[in-house]
Parts: sequence; C-alpha cells; structure tokens
Amino acid sequence: MQFHTEFSPEALPSRIGLKSRIVTLGSCFAEVMGQRLVDHKLTVLNNPFGTIFNPVSIAKLLTMALQGTMPDENRYLERDGVWFHYDFHSSVWANSQGELRDKLKATLATTASTIRQADFLLLTLGSAVVYRHIETGKVVANCHKMPGTLFEKYLYHIDHLRDDMTRLLKTLHKANPSLKVLLTVSPVRHTRDTLPLNSVSKSTLRVIAHELTIWNNWVHYFPAYELMMDDLRDYRFYEADMIHPNTQANDYIFSKFAESAFDTDLRSFITEWAQIRKALAHRPLYGDDSPAHRLFLSRLLTQLETLAKRVNVSAELAAVGGRLNQYLMKSVE
Repeated sequence: MQFHTEFSPEALPSRIGLKSRIVTLGSCFAEVMGQRLVDHKLTVLNNPFGTIFNPVSIAKLLTMALQGTMPDENRYLERDGVWFHYDFHSSVWANSQGELRDKLKATLATTASTIRQADFLLLTLGSAVVYRHIETGKVVANCHKMPGTLFEKYLYHIDHLRDDMTRLLKTLHKANPSLKVLLTVSPVRHTRDTLPLNSVSKSTLRVIAHELTIWNNWVHYFPAYELMMDDLRDYRFYEADMIHPNTQANDYIFSKFAESAFDTDLRSFITEWAQIRKALAHRPLYGDDSPAHRLFLSRLLTQLETLAKRVNVSAELAAVGGRLNQYLMKSVE
C-alpha cells in the first residue's frame, strides 16, 4: 500500500557535468538549490541580484546586465542611513548612493560576463504578483520596507509576462547561443497574497514555463513545484512558517534534480563527495592526537589530493593539512 505519490522527473535532454558553469537567478528557492550546487563543488554564480520573485524584475535585470545599461538613477532610495535600489533585493545595499552604484555596476558586469560563458542558467520564478511604485509607475523587485501606500499590488497579466520572458530568452540566446536554461517554479507558497491568489499566480508561471519549453528546444523545465505539492504533500516537509520547504524537503528535491539533470560522472562524484564531507565533519571521540585519528586524517588528505585533480578542494586540503601539522607539532614537543 502506498501512502504518497512518488514522482521521478524525466531525465533532462541536456545534462549538467562536473565542469559545467552555472548561474542561478530568481526566488529564494534558486538560492537554496544554488548553494547545494556550490556545496557539491560545481562552478556557480548564485543569485547575484539577491532574491527576485517576479519574472518582470528578473527579465529587467538580466537584460540590463547583458546590454550594459546602468540602473535607473531615479530608483535609488535611502532608509535609516542605508541605500537600496528598487530593482534589486535588499541584500544588495551600501552606505552611500555612490558606493551602491559602484556595487550594482560591478554585479551587473560580473553577471553578464558569467552568463556569456555559462553552460546553464537555473531560473526560478516565484510569483506573478508584483508591486508597482505609484510615483514612477514601474514594477519593483523589492519594496525595501517602505510604506505600503507607495505601491500598488496586482497580478501581472499573463500576456505581458509571456512577452517579457520571450524577449529575455531572445536576449540570452543572442548573448550565449550555447546556453541552456532550466526553468523552475518555486514551491514556496506566497500565503500573504491569499491562497486563492497564490494558486492563480503559480498557475500563471507554470503555463508560461510550459510554453517557453515548447517554443525553445534549449529551454527545459524541472518540476520542483510539483515535487513539493504532490510528492511531498505533507506539512512535516515545511518550516515552522508553513511556507518554506524545510531542509529535508530541499534535500529530497535536490536529489531528484540530481537524478534528472546530472550526468553519470557528476552523480558518481556527488556520492564520493558526500562521503568526503562526512569525513571532514568527523571529530574523534577519544582525543584529537590519537594514532588512529592521525591515520584517519592522513587517509582523508590523500583522498582530497586525488580529488584536487578534478575540483577545487584547496580550503579542505588546508584545513586537514593544518590539523595534521598541529598533531605533528604536539608530538615534537
């Protein structure tokens, strides 16, 4: 007897390898998955603009980066001595407008350069509900805790979203014809929008994602949203806020992503690296300077030196080598 619907996504036609270069952009789910890719030693630029929920702002920022245009000078704001920009998340800030301008310019340039060399762009759409700055009439990426009276909240029309995303894909393809785009819809529920509106919002994004994969053979969809809503249909897979997937859920979705999107060599490496990470976290029960633990560290160092031919493990080599040196110094004393 089965008590849930286990869902195994189909293998993606374009597979991520150990040497693949990846950019993640979008909602907080993009950042969570991006960090897991980083933790598994892949080359990743992880959500450089901060958490961006709506496709309008995602399209604007990527287009701005690839076309080399500067952020709108009229969209800077200061709150409590800290400067922000309405087109970026509040995690991107500075102590002065000039400092923030330089930071944004550098972020846009880095993102453009990385995308032009990237193999994959993991793009996560969070919400079709947007906030429009009434004074300027433009959609903001983040309200930066400014008074709600400054904004109008509404569901962006599906035709306009489709047009924005279609133009964005053309811009991306022109900048990097070999780039593969992996679309996901974030499984994070926007309950503040009300559950009915959240359902309409997610449905809108899902329709657009589906259409874009039909029209472009270099754009693929990974069903993170469906995995959360159907396979993990239980509140024990949520954080205490009942909105965000918890660690167990994110681990499960990432494992499904690995099955679907990673090539054979990368999946093999992931298994090997998991054992190494476990060993790195190990602490001895009976003293750091025991002969058994020294032997354990020596073997771990050898494993890392072998892996160094494939991935960057310089930090881990330094940490393990440092611990071994400490024990050698103690023995000399």
